[in-house]
Amino acid sequence: MAADSATVIHPLRLEGNLDQASRALWLVKWLLLIPHYIVLFFLWLTVGVFTVLAFFAILVTGRYPRALFDFNVGVLRWSWRVSFYGYGALGTDRYPPFSLRDDPSYPARLVLPRPERLSRGLVLVKWWLLAIPHYLVVGLFVGVGTYSTDSDLPWTPQVGLIGVLVLVAAVVLLFRRHYPAGIFDFVMGLHRWVYRLAAYVLLMTDRYPPFALDQGGTEPEPEPEHVDAASAAVTAEGEHDGGRTKDWTLPKVLSAVAGSVALATSLALFAGGAALAVLDVSLEDDDEFLMSDTKVLTSSAAAITSENLDLGDGPESVLPDNILGETKLEVRSLTGRDLFVGVGPTDEVRRYLADVPYDTFVDLHDGKPVFRHRTGTVLPAPPQSQDFWDATASGSGRLDLTWKPSGGDWTFVVMNADTRPAVAVDASIGAKFPIIAVIGVSLFAAAAVCFIIGVILIAIPLVLLARRRRT
Repeated sequence: MAADSATVIHPLRLEGNLDQASRALWLVKWLLLIPHYIVLFFLWLTVGVFTVLAFFAILVTGRYPRALFDFNVGVLRWSWRVSFYGYGALGTDRYPPFSLRDDPSYPARLVLPRPERLSRGLVLVKWWLLAIPHYLVVGLFVGVGTYSTDSDLPWTPQVGLIGVLVLVAAVVLLFRRHYPAGIFDFVMGLHRWVYRLAAYVLLMTDRYPPFALDQGGTEPEPEPEHVDAASAAVTAEGEHDGGRTKDWTLPKVLSAVAGSVALATSLALFAGGAALAVLDVSLEDDDEFLMSDTKVLTSSAAAITSENLDLGDGPESVLPDNILGETKLEVRSLTGRDLFVGVGPTDEVRRYLADVPYDTFVDLHDGKPVFRHRTGTVLPAPPQSQDFWDATASGSGRLDLTWKPSGGDWTFVVMNADTRPAVAVDASIGAKFPIIAVIGVSLFAAAAVCFIIGVILIAIPLVLLARRRRT
């Protein structure tokens, strides 16, 4: 499709020279490209960080910093070579180089000149608002997937138009040893659309991507009278671009990537700390306890008990103080009868309830409590008369049993104060968890350390490149 003679060429030039590819090598290219996929994952992480830095630089100065621009162009170029070799086009069997630099001898090339000035206003909206129509179109090209809450796999990836066309070309290549030229030209047009949008949303140009398929292996050329200085710079860019991107040596790239990983880790740690802080604040009651949902517990027996709570013995007994603070059991009688709530050593509780019918709460199934019943024939002695309880509460209305855990085996008991059978209560349990605050502070501290390390590692190559260009 020819370019409109009334316009200049787009700043980004994407070209591909179709080689006669092997009929079957494409079957294993996914394996051969694994090293590239791993490297590109970290490079694109760095592109994300650099684009954020460029956003603020453009917002303040109207310029895209040269070092950031060269790196991001290099990653776009690398990605295009991998896509051209792999399942984005299957256009060549020549293995793509591990390099940010332009290689004029490689069948796939991408060139994008750095603009001298960029709009400080557009930078606020072009990467999301203005690009929305293109996102919808490009999503059909590359495939983005569908989301459904009715499936075991909520997110289902979908093959885009490019993938379908390349698959058709691969099958034809396998059986006829010939890559259909029409499919190749069309796929190149789709890729130009995608990469022009990528350059726009990465803030690397203010030229809005055209809604057009410029097909073919080479970029459409404008009429000579319509070639302006910017268009000429696109062609000239390829002649000296590698001279700048070669400044991004392996140590500088590794430093930038490590710094970006550190910044991403810092963000994740900060998000984790913030989530814990929100959880701690939003779920706490007025007494700063994190409480469970209220459940209805009913039993025809004389008591309801918890399972054994093993908090360890000896040196491990300090563990509850560091992890589990005070514990609270809230109960409210559903029958209007006075209740007794207590917690005591498991052995003592079992002796107290020997030959007494009671139910032990063991689990929740579909939100309903599950009990293990123990048979008995006698009623227990009044619980208030026992001296083994570590904490108790009794009376009518809502009862709050607050208990400071310590090492040992413990059991909670809920029963009618007069020991008669048939217990029915609303109950919830909660605790103070000092460990949450400790973990939250630790996550924020680790986030700060990672952030500082990331800033330093990213600053090192940028400062070195700035000094190099001044000399």
